Amino acid sequence: MSDMATTIRANTFLQRLIGAAALDSAIYEEVEADPTATNQAMSVVLLSSVAMGIGARGLGGGVGVIALFGVIALVTWAAWALLMFELGTRLLPGRRTHSNPYELLRTLGFAAAPGLLAVLGAVPAVTVQVLVLSWVWMVAAMVVAVRQALDYESTGRAIATCLLGFVLAMSIAIVLGAIFGPTVS
Repeated sequence: MSDMATTIRANTFLQRLIGAAALDSAIYEEVEADPTATNQAMSVVLLSSVAMGIGARGLGGGVGVIALFGVIALVTWAAWALLMFELGTRLLPGRRTHSNPYELLRTLGFAAAPGLLAVLGAVPAVTVQVLVLSWVWMVAAMVVAVRQALDYESTGRAIATCLLGFVLAMSIAIVLGAIFGPTVS
């Protein structure tokens, strides 16, 4: 009987995107443990932000609307991620919670994968529905990402962390939109 070494191969970027969108906790664990996935995670966030901007184009307006909504999506994600780290490690830690910002940022970056579908919001007849669906799906992905990265034993704690972070981040987005967004007449 020969000794064969087992080689574990990391999933490809596309497999990680699909797994993250499918809410596969094993993908989030893999990404959390892989420091080389940081650039991939940030790419997902940037692409998702651009997709949100393009999707918001369905609301009317020109290139400025795409840029504005893309930037707001990016800033909102960053605020949400920072808030979830602070909330999850300081205010709502579990018994086994130990994380660093990079682990959480990687998992949260991949949790932005459902936001890529926001690009379909560029079709005016479905803009609002697509953008809402993208956000709700991203919240669900964030719950899985937070549960895995913060080693929560309960999904309820992850939901509380994400929803509290979401409310605070959306407040920031609404304020930014009110200050810098187009006026509605």
